[in-house]
Amino acid sequence: MRSDLFLRRLLAILSFWSYISVHAEDPYRLFEWTVSYGTIAPLGVPQRGILINGKFPGPIVDCVTNDNVFVMIINKLDEPFLITWNGVQLRKSSWQDGVLGTNCAIPPNSYWTYKMQVKDQIGTYSYFPSTLMHRAAGGFGAFTLNRRSVIPIPYPEPDGEFTLIVGDWFNTDYKVLQQTLDSGKPFPFPDGLLINGHQNSSVLTGEAGKTYLFRVSNVGLTTSINFRIQNHVLKLVEVEGSHTLQVEYESLDIHVGQSMAFLVTLNETAKDYFCVASTRFTVPVLVSTAILHYNGSLTPASGPLPYGPTYQIHWSMKQARTIRWNLTANAARPNPQGSYHYGTINVTKTFIFENSATSIDGKLRYAVNNVSYVNPTTPLKLADYYNISGVFNLSTISDNSMPQPARLGTYVIGTTLHDFVEIIFQNNENTIQSWHLDGYAFWTVAFGYGQWNPGMRKRYNKVDAPARYTVQVYPKSWSAILVSLDNKGIWNLRSAIWPRQYLGQQLYIRVWNNEQSLYTEYDIPTNVLKCGKAANS
Repeated sequence: MRSDLFLRRLLAILSFWSYISVHAEDPYRLFEWTVSYGTIAPLGVPQRGILINGKFPGPIVDCVTNDNVFVMIINKLDEPFLITWNGVQLRKSSWQDGVLGTNCAIPPNSYWTYKMQVKDQIGTYSYFPSTLMHRAAGGFGAFTLNRRSVIPIPYPEPDGEFTLIVGDWFNTDYKVLQQTLDSGKPFPFPDGLLINGHQNSSVLTGEAGKTYLFRVSNVGLTTSINFRIQNHVLKLVEVEGSHTLQVEYESLDIHVGQSMAFLVTLNETAKDYFCVASTRFTVPVLVSTAILHYNGSLTPASGPLPYGPTYQIHWSMKQARTIRWNLTANAARPNPQGSYHYGTINVTKTFIFENSATSIDGKLRYAVNNVSYVNPTTPLKLADYYNISGVFNLSTISDNSMPQPARLGTYVIGTTLHDFVEIIFQNNENTIQSWHLDGYAFWTVAFGYGQWNPGMRKRYNKVDAPARYTVQVYPKSWSAILVSLDNKGIWNLRSAIWPRQYLGQQLYIRVWNNEQSLYTEYDIPTNVLKCGKAANS
């Protein structure tokens, strides 16, 4: 087995270099990751973790706009495994998305290589396992997309960067958590929060008088956080690939699956200061700290910790409305972000998606428009490519919530390439929601309380709403987004709150036209894994 794996890895590397020799227009970056179990104790309790090259959290993927990124995953777990690239748009290549609707999982003691070009994007992203409840054991990390040198940024060059992976954590083994969900029981409350894999011991060292870019991603399973730094202000400059108006905040809410970047100037007395992450909308409130250390200082950080909001929903919604697109800034391209006037485009389709907690066959499930998603044994993308019947159809569900009993199903929405779509996320539950769409950035044009109706459109921000890949929906509220479906493929729209995703709060959007052209979609990868009804295709 070992020699066979070595041979296949060698062939993959040779294939990589031969590919480079033919396609040399943009730089290539090759990563080889061994995914394995290891003992970790982030909250002081030894438990099984999922490590990447022996690390928890995993290594940072650091690349530049338009780079070609190859990531070889060597799966040493005892279960099939996939990683998804949270917010990376994978232009024309949903084949590389790393979710069960597009990919067969990598079997144990095997490997597979993702091949993707990070086209026309900059900003702060993350990656994590998409299979089962692996995410509850680790396997996650940061994905940073830097601008090309010819593209200016709308702020002075920072003196350095700090990357923070923040999220809730559970001392319970991930397989036990999965069994809890499989048995129909509610997911437990987290045991703590982590910053870069630690509860209170991460240290960030900087020089007095200098300005640093902080990149913060919430990779947790269930919990929104608030982030702040003692005696320092956070100047927001980017959310999920969009440059923003540069507003200063004392603290920022970052919901599950979201990422932000902000500038912090070390302009206080030289000593140590607390960086604080605390949970939002929870009782009790969990807190994790890191240390911002002024280089050369011998004075430790001292309390009290800076105050952060706890349950104030209106405070959070009001802050969300202040985050605006920087219309004059360049992003990945030379033209300003604001040159795309999304508010002037006619909407071709409207979808209203209502989440719900329900019971099916006596077990807890989560649903969208009363359909709780079930992954078929054959990935949707393979079934679509090989015209395999019986896997999915495009009439599984209404595109509006209708009173009907909840049921299991494989929920796929059919759209046409270049449709301009309005999506309303209606949340009638008492808990906050977080929604993510693979393959796209969308404009978060409105947040509101109660039930959405067409009259709410007059409240939409049609000028400078930020384009991002994850949006929160507050309890008993709604959020509205606009998205230009210009990326052909089959793409996952899911709850970023992972137990809800696992128990069915997700669906797929098929973006399609009949043109067979590399200008609209890349061919099926030569190394594609096949399974289910496509195993012998």
